[in-house]
This record gives sequence, C-alpha cells and structure tokens, in this order.
Amino acid sequence: MSFEIKLPLFEGPFDLLLFFIQRDELDIHDIPINTITSEFLDYLHHLEKMNVEVASEFILVAATLMRIKAKMLLPRPVLDESGNEVDPREELVRHLLEYKKYKSVIEELSLMEGDRLQKETRGNISKELRKLAESSNVESELQDLDLYKLLKVYQRVISRFEYDQQKPRHQVVQYPYSIAIQREFILDKLIDSPRLSFLELMEFEPNKIGVIFNFLSILDLLQMREITMHLGEGFNNFWIEKIEDDLVEISNQPR
Repeated sequence: MSFEIKLPLFEGPFDLLLFFIQRDELDIHDIPINTITSEFLDYLHHLEKMNVEVASEFILVAATLMRIKAKMLLPRPVLDESGNEVDPREELVRHLLEYKKYKSVIEELSLMEGDRLQKETRGNISKELRKLAESSNVESELQDLDLYKLLKVYQRVISRFEYDQQKPRHQVVQYPYSIAIQREFILDKLIDSPRLSFLELMEFEPNKIGVIFNFLSILDLLQMREITMHLGEGFNNFWIEKIEDDLVEISNQPR
C-alpha cells in the first residue's frame, strides 16, 4: 500500500532545489550539478523507502538534472549560433530564479489576502443615497398627495399602535421571601407562642409562595436543630416547637 503526503517545506521540486542551494550557500548561477543531482536523488530514494508516492514533477526534475549532468560529462560541448558554448544548466538556473522571484512575494500576498478576508465590504454611501432618492421621489409624492392617501396612512399608523398596545407583556415580580427571612419570621413567632401549628403559620402568609417558603424554612430549621416537630392525627397538620439551648447542648454531648 502507498499513501500520498504533502511536505509543507518542499511543496515542489524547485523548493527542494532552493533548499539545497541555500543550505550549502551555493551560487545559483554556478550550481555544482553533480552534488545537487546526488542529493535530489537521495531525497527521492528516501521517499520511496517511506512508501511515499513521488509526484511526477519530482521525477521530471530528477530526469532533467541527470540529463544536464550527462551533457556536462560529454567531451564535446554544445555551441549556439554565435559559436559560444551553451551551459546546460542555463535553463534550470533561469527557472529557479523565476520561481524564487515568485516565491518571495507569495508570503506577502498571503498576508494581504488574510487581511482582506477580515474586512467587511463597504458600499458607496453617496451612491446608495442617490439611488434611494431616485427610487422614491419625495417631491412627486407630495404633489400627488390627497385626503385618501392621508387617511390610509393614518389608518396604518393607528393599526400599528393598537397592535403594539395589545402585545403580551411579561412582568417579572420578585417575591418578598427568602429562606433566611422566613427562618427569622418563624423563630419570632415561636417566641410569642411556644407551640405553633403549620395551619396557623399558613394564616400569616396565605399565598402559595409564602406557604412554600415557610415549609422550606421549617425543614431548614429542623436540620439546624433549632426546632422540633410533632405530627398530628391523620398527618393533616403538625406543630413545631423551639428547642431550648440547654437541650441542644445535652443532645450534642458525646455518649
């Protein structure tokens, strides 16, 4: 099995060649073709050992390097029309310089693209205002204004006002109860009356929320061992009493 991998450092064969040139501080106009070809082929063999599928463009450049190397080994150099010796590396150097030139601006263009994507498109305000003015000619509408149009506008305004008045409104009311406040309230009532039934307590706050808070406060006081509870017959009612301090101390003593 094979898989394809994209290396972030060498996205193409020219990236790899430029890396070798910059790493070894070579003159790009006088490339040691033997060294570059060997390192390039070693890199491709390394990818093949890793079971990485080598792109065709890498294979093409490897073949080009070997072709240039073979031409430079020939005893008879290639001459141009003027009789001057043609350097087999000339075309490769030209492509590398052009690629390096474009690559140098890629990062800057990428930053510019990122900045542009973060901006919102803004329209021409003056042009939009002129367009709105042309689509709705206020002066022509005032010339054609009559009583019927005024009545229609008045009817729409009244209908909108009535609709706004009939919208359901939800008012949040904070109840004047809390567990701490109702605890103090119950303890104060137990001072006046040492024994207090829950039905009597309900008469002080005859509403559902008040009953709930009083019941939760009773449970809280029971847990704090401030009061004690006595159940009535049929469990329809119960009485609460305040526990005296001396009884609390006795009950808390270790046995």
